[in-house]
Amino acid sequence: MAALPGPFLYGALLGFLRLSGLAVEVKVPSEPLSAPVGKTAELACSYSTSVGDNFALEWSFVQPGDPISASHPILYFTNGHLYPTGSKAKRASLLHNPPTGGVATLKLTDVHPSDTGTYLCHVNNPPDFYTNGLGLINFTVLVPPSNPLCSQSGQTSVGGSAALRCHSSEGAPKPVYNWVHLGSSPTPSPGSMVQDEVSGQLILTNLSLTSSGTYRCVAANQMGSASCELTLSVTDPPKGRVAGALIGVLLGVLLLSVAAFCLIRFQKNRKKPKETYGGSDLR
Repeated sequence: MAALPGPFLYGALLGFLRLSGLAVEVKVPSEPLSAPVGKTAELACSYSTSVGDNFALEWSFVQPGDPISASHPILYFTNGHLYPTGSKAKRASLLHNPPTGGVATLKLTDVHPSDTGTYLCHVNNPPDFYTNGLGLINFTVLVPPSNPLCSQSGQTSVGGSAALRCHSSEGAPKPVYNWVHLGSSPTPSPGSMVQDEVSGQLILTNLSLTSSGTYRCVAANQMGSASCELTLSVTDPPKGRVAGALIGVLLGVLLLSVAAFCLIRFQKNRKKPKETYGGSDLR
């Protein structure tokens, strides 16, 4: 059994195949690409090979999280003709058509958030079977945050705790959230205010009357920002109401005690034996 060629021999063999026109080499950007929503994106792809009659180019798309084997075709170029296909057919074209000069760049107009994913540039030029002729491009459509939704939960009385939440349904990259307390009232102390910029949650503990007021949440990414507001009202139970409630409880306990005492006396009287009188007693 012959030994496999070492790295040096393999590189020399690949160089020979390239010079002889028997190898396809595809080049794509190594860094991820991005474009704002609604704009036109150019996904660069170039190749080196001796274009023959069997030359074919295919662009395909893979949704985020799916394997490469689940790719969907976007367009084909074969036999001198271009064939766009799939849901992106009306927006997909080639920067150079025909792509027989070494440039196979894909042009995608009016990009949508659903265009985010991995794009495959595949060049096939039989009999050049010594490389796979494939390049992968990660592409992200940049979307500003949508108007967030603000909500609150918890015990909003003095000494209690409240949770303020903020979330934008859209935004790429994912928005960062920041809460601020509006107005002239003092901002809650850092120890009673815990904020999570990723989830958009603000936890307020040991509430006081000064914690009341309007709170604004700002969701932001590199494309822009959006905000929402809510009003937090911290209540303090009146002292008179507390005293009245305490008196009511005491009166209730007193009435229950009296009722229990009367019931016990009644039960004892029922169990006491009746006296009998003989004839001599009557005399």
